Amino acid sequence: MPDLDAPLHLQMYRRFRQETTLGKRLARAVQAFRRELLSPPVYGLAWGDPEHVPPLRWIRDRFVLPFVNPAHAAVEIGPGGGRWTRYLLGFGTLHLVDYHAEILAEARRVFARHPHLRFITNNGHDFPGIAEHSVDYVFSFGTFVHLDLPIIVAYVQALGRILKPTANVVLQYSDKRKIMAQINNGFSDTSPEQVRAAVEEAGFEVLEEDLTTLWHSSVIRFRPMPSGGHPEEKGDAPRP
Repeated sequence: MPDLDAPLHLQMYRRFRQETTLGKRLARAVQAFRRELLSPPVYGLAWGDPEHVPPLRWIRDRFVLPFVNPAHAAVEIGPGGGRWTRYLLGFGTLHLVDYHAEILAEARRVFARHPHLRFITNNGHDFPGIAEHSVDYVFSFGTFVHLDLPIIVAYVQALGRILKPTANVVLQYSDKRKIMAQINNGFSDTSPEQVRAAVEEAGFEVLEEDLTTLWHSSVIRFRPMPSGGHPEEKGDAPRP
C-alpha cells in the first residue's frame, strides 16, 4: 500500500481533470455521435462491444482470434446480429446455427456479402447439414447463458458428430455463483462444476476455464479426448 505522502492519488486526480476538460468531453461526444450515425446497428451490441469493453476484449483476444484460420471450418451457435461473428469471418467456412429463424435472418442480412457463411436453423440442440468430423472450431457467447443444463448437455453430446479430433470448442455459460447472474432472471441455473461434468461425461477434454473475467458467466474451452485417452493438465486461463 502506498504511503500517505505518495503522489499516486494526486496523479490519478490530475489525469481525471485532464480527461474531463470541456474540449476532451466534446471530442468524445463527436466520436460517439459519428459511430452512432456511420456504423450500421448490430443486434447484440447493447450487451457490450468487444471493441470497447475490456473483459469482452480479453475473451476475444484469448478465445477467438488465436483460432481463426482460413483453412479451417467453424460453427457459431446463436450468432444474434453478429456481435462476435465479425471476428470469425476469417474462417474458410463459417456455419451460423440458431433455433430462431427470425434472428438467423438478421445475421443473413448483415453478412449477405460473405459467400462462405452457411445459415442453419436447428431444432434447439443439433447441427443439421454439417458434415461429420468437418469442424475445427465452435464458439458461442450470449446463448448458453440462457439454456438450462439438459439442453447444454444435448448440445455438447451432439458436438461429437461434427468435430475433428483436433477441434476446439469455446462456450460461455451462466455462472450462478456470481451475483450478476443471480439477479438476472434470464440466466440459467448452471455452475462451472455442472458444465465441466457435462463436457467430460460426453467424452471431451477440458483444456482451460476462465472463471473470473466475466461478471455473470464463465467460459470453458475443450476438445475431443486425444486418442491415447490421457488428458492434459488444465487450469484457469492465465490473465495478461
